[in-house]
Amino acid sequence: MKYMLLITAGTVDENGGAAGCSVEDWMTYDKEVREAGIRVSGESLADLVTATTVRVDQDGRRMVTDGPFAETREVLGGFYVIDVPDLDAALDWAARCPGARDGSVVVRPVADFGA
Repeated sequence: MKYMLLITAGTVDENGGAAGCSVEDWMTYDKEVREAGIRVSGESLADLVTATTVRVDQDGRRMVTDGPFAETREVLGGFYVIDVPDLDAALDWAARCPGARDGSVVVRPVADFGA
């Protein structure tokens, strides 16, 4: 079953990275996911200053603003889609993720509309 691990950083360092994780931590985790054969896809997102948010009001007018600037200090950093047998396995991989140390990893099943 496929699960998305949505990685959110609690704090961001001066370079825009997750403050509680080193590049080496992420490289090690990525290697483990690949070697386990469960990685479907995954990406790190570019710096926050490159983000643009689009909202459409009830009249169909599009509103575009710079950045995500939600009412939170957490920052969406990236994601993995993994293919594992069950939720317990997905939770185990989420707990290993460096992003879980200073932020959080949301685990969600990927919808299968072909089933």
